[in-house]
Amino acid sequence: MKKLTLLIFFIISTTALHAQESFITEVSYPYLDKLIATAKKNYPEVKIRQAQINAAKATLTQSKVMWLDAFTASYIYSPRNSLNLTNPTFFNGYQVSISVNLGTLLSKPFTTRTAKEAVNVAQYQQQQYNLTVEATVKRLYFTYLEAQADLRNRARAVVDGEIAVKQLKYTFQKGESTFHDYNEALTSLYNQNSFKVQSELAMLTAKANLEEILGTKLEEVK
Repeated sequence: MKKLTLLIFFIISTTALHAQESFITEVSYPYLDKLIATAKKNYPEVKIRQAQINAAKATLTQSKVMWLDAFTASYIYSPRNSLNLTNPTFFNGYQVSISVNLGTLLSKPFTTRTAKEAVNVAQYQQQQYNLTVEATVKRLYFTYLEAQADLRNRARAVVDGEIAVKQLKYTFQKGESTFHDYNEALTSLYNQNSFKVQSELAMLTAKANLEEILGTKLEEVK
């Protein structure tokens, strides 16, 4: 009986070790790049960052043409052979005048420079967030693979537990093992099934977290 118990423990330990070793080999970096590209394309926060850049660029373009606000054009019409004592003029007909607001004119270079810096800030923020998205996708992808590996490990443990229970049931019926040993094997199998359920939940949660940042189902990323 002790030999059988040690054999079952060895099988379960070997299964867990195999799952840990196979985890790294399951990482696909080309697929991971696709996941990152998908997240950058679909995730709303990424779109917000791009919209902020577009808005900053529009403000910059607007600031470059607003220097015209410093100039004010007006015209005066003086009929021929008329005397205007209020606004005396030396010429008759239509006359155009242009006035310049020096304060507004001198402030335009600073306004344009501020708008350029706003564009730079928006672009830097986008670059920073892109790095955050990449790191988040990688972490969630690795967590998902880990959860899958752990679930396979738990599933194998359940299978091994079922085999052990069948063997102990057979030996118990033949009177070669005690009810206590058989009951312990059943309890261990129930525990393994419980661990399997928890692993299933962890795997589904990891998948949902990854799909949240992808903005689409994982199966749709080819």
